[in-house]
Amino acid sequence: MKPSDNLKDIFGQIQDHRSHINKLHNLVDILLIGIIAVISGAETWEQMAGFAKSKEPFLKKFLELPNGIPSKVTINRVFSAIDSEQFESCFIDWVNSIANLSKGQIIAIDGKTIRGAKSHGKKSPIHMVSAWACENNLVLGQVKTAEKSNEITAIPELLNILSIAGNTITIDAMGTQKEIAKKIIELDADYILAVKANQPQLLEHIEDEFRFSKQLETYTKHDLDHGRIETRTCSVITDFKFIEQDNQWKNLQSIIKIDSIREFKNSDKATEKATRYYISSLRNDASEFQSKIRSHWAVENKLHWTLDVAFSEDASRKRAGNAAQNYSILLKIALNLLKNETSKKLSMKSKRLEAGWNEDYLLRILNLKV
Repeated sequence: MKPSDNLKDIFGQIQDHRSHINKLHNLVDILLIGIIAVISGAETWEQMAGFAKSKEPFLKKFLELPNGIPSKVTINRVFSAIDSEQFESCFIDWVNSIANLSKGQIIAIDGKTIRGAKSHGKKSPIHMVSAWACENNLVLGQVKTAEKSNEITAIPELLNILSIAGNTITIDAMGTQKEIAKKIIELDADYILAVKANQPQLLEHIEDEFRFSKQLETYTKHDLDHGRIETRTCSVITDFKFIEQDNQWKNLQSIIKIDSIREFKNSDKATEKATRYYISSLRNDASEFQSKIRSHWAVENKLHWTLDVAFSEDASRKRAGNAAQNYSILLKIALNLLKNETSKKLSMKSKRLEAGWNEDYLLRILNLKV
């Protein structure tokens, strides 16, 4: 089955609750127009409708379009009304159908607030928690929370709908909770969780372990980049003295400390020092832990940063109904398709422009022959 057919088949399962009276356009056609238009650079409902109108003969090669191209009002109304949970479920089914996740890789889980979705000066009502497969460059899924503090309840929901067995889950300090660690182990995965002041007793015990332990393994790496020298030393302890053996952190095997020193060449900037702590169900050596912990930041650099810079997600003002959440899914579908089209070495923005100009390249992204 071609991925394009897969898109139609999987997203075609979404229930259409529109009245049959004056229903001129197929729901799956509108969904595919949204996906293809976003790939090609559209960022508003009006731009989606305009793009589709300019590409109508091209789109008719694989969409039915019984009554031509839907208006911006229709596109807006549809994406505002679609059941977001069902849309997210279909998104995960689609990712599972195209992904060939290698076991043992890092799946980074992190949250991001969609700042443009706020209304009348109020706090943004949309905070998305996403899972990013670092090796495959894929968004695996997302769930919505009312605010950042609700990540604690959203992360288990996300874990339940993902296929994570055999992989390692990395989460920042907000998700360092005993129940979340337990859930990860129950799903046959491993964890590396950041530890900060939100777990004061655990943090104190870890600091004592590193203060007094004589049995630790260390690994140091130096990086030179953009006039900056960064030295990172990873230390690992597996023989605990201060953390109780009956602790409630499921399968806790290792505690990790990362000391980083950042120096700036030819600059008056002061040297920056930082120390970060982690717990893990793995027994890896220090070099492996340093690599895996560093991989976690791909969720910031390759997902959140790309969504803001290349897709202008933070500038999006979509607010009505489920529009913000559903548009976020559209962006992640487009991001997955664009990230995994590697025939041209282009930036994400350039890929989107090329897709809008070049129908052959757009077909290649969709893996579609017409």
